[in-house]
Parts: sequence; structure tokens; C-alpha cells
Amino acid sequence: MAADSPTVLITGASSGIGAATAERLLKRGWRVIAAARRTDTMQPLAERGAIVEPLDLSETVSRQDLADRLRERFGALDALINNAGFAEVGPLETMSLERARGIFEVNVFGLMGLTQLLLPPMRERGRGRIINISSIAGRWVTPGSGWYGASKFALEALSDALRLELKAFGLEVIVIEPGLIRTPFPDLTATSMRQAQSCAVYGGMMRKVQRSWEAIYRGASSPQEVAGTIEQALTQVDPPDRYLCGHQWESVLANRLLPTALWDRLIRMRMT
Repeated sequence: MAADSPTVLITGASSGIGAATAERLLKRGWRVIAAARRTDTMQPLAERGAIVEPLDLSETVSRQDLADRLRERFGALDALINNAGFAEVGPLETMSLERARGIFEVNVFGLMGLTQLLLPPMRERGRGRIINISSIAGRWVTPGSGWYGASKFALEALSDALRLELKAFGLEVIVIEPGLIRTPFPDLTATSMRQAQSCAVYGGMMRKVQRSWEAIYRGASSPQEVAGTIEQALTQVDPPDRYLCGHQWESVLANRLLPTALWDRLIRMRMT
């Protein structure tokens, strides 16, 4: 690896989009720092040359420790890919606020907490890119995904503000909005889905939601497709502010064009 290789931190690099992106950038010659809660699952990346770091985004101390180590070793990063995320599903009436806060602790506050720590050296140097991995769920939501969608809607707003605030310092903020991707997401939400389906009021709806999601996920795209989009966002000379990619990305355009009442009717026909 050349001494002048660009340095990138990828959170949530133990599987899915994060792992695929790390592999792709390693092949390109980047210095890749792969971070996740479990370092053992990232050993294949370490064997390929990645620097593996522990990170629990929901923990202040974990974020600070990682930021301190990176600043001491590398100074300013060339790129930060905020990919780590957390999800639970369930009706808004019945999902506890404690569980909802858990989603926001990772997807919003943890993400921004780490970004705040890593920004100063990037800003002082005057260049760098921040890639925030949102979702089509940051543009429209289904029944049962309200809190997860809300966290991604929040990330969209934060990204817009951050892009405006950092432009004068030479930093670029880019949002990637994947559609349905073959990741561990269904496994991560399985427990909360079972709990939601046991509800006397909303159980029938959530079973229909699950059947609809399963049908749509059969066409899910590979994480490599998103990794390729991230690579493009990192290397394109004048990248757009947002990229849509992956299965069902066109739904964002349909949601934007159709009247709300018609859109709602289409969703209710499938999921309620």
C-alpha cells in the first residue's frame, strides 16, 4: 500500500454493505479502517489488509476511543462512510419509546457523535468526503417501519444541513439511498417482528407486512451494487449530492409523483 493511499473509515463493516465496500476499496488500494462491534467477524478483511477497529456507535466512550486512535495514527481521514445501522419494527402505538430511542441512538445520535469527533482534522485540512448511508426508507415508509424510517428521514435532514455547513471548508457530504439489499436486515428485525405479530390489535397487519416484505425481498440486490455506488461517490470528480441504487429504488420517484392518497391506497392494499 502506497504511503499516499487515501484513508477511509467504514462503520458497520462486519457484514453486508460495509464489508462489501471495504473489500472493494482494498482492491482499489485504499487504506481501509473497518469498524464494528464484533471484530472477530472482520478477520477476513484484516487478512486482506484492512485495519480492524472495535466500535459501538451507541457508546460515547467507544466513539471517543476510536476517534482518538485514528487522529493519533492518521490525522485527518480522506473519507468517512457512515454505514452502521440498527433496526426494529412494529406499530407506532405499541413499540416502546425505549426501543425507538435505541434505533435513534445508533442511526442518528451515534452516527453524528462519531462524525463530530472526526470532522475537525478533516475541516482543518480542507478536503474530504462524508458518505451517509440512508435508505429509500428515508424517503417513504411502510406500516411497521415508522421509527426506523424516522431515523433515516432524520439522517437525510442532517446530511442536508451538514452539506451546507461544510461546503465552504472543502468537504463534501453525499447521501446513498439503497433500495432492498441482501443484508442481515431481516434477521436483525426478526425478534421485533415476532413480537409485533403477537399483538391482538396489529398482529394481522404485521403478518401481512411480513409477507409483502418477503415477496419484495426476493428481488433484493447484492451489497456489491451499493458498494459500487459508494466507490463512485468517493471517486467521482463532481459527485451528485444523492445516489439511488438497488432493488425498488424507482419507488422513490413514484412516491414523489403520485398524490399521497393514491400512494397510501397502494401501500394499504399490500400491507394492511
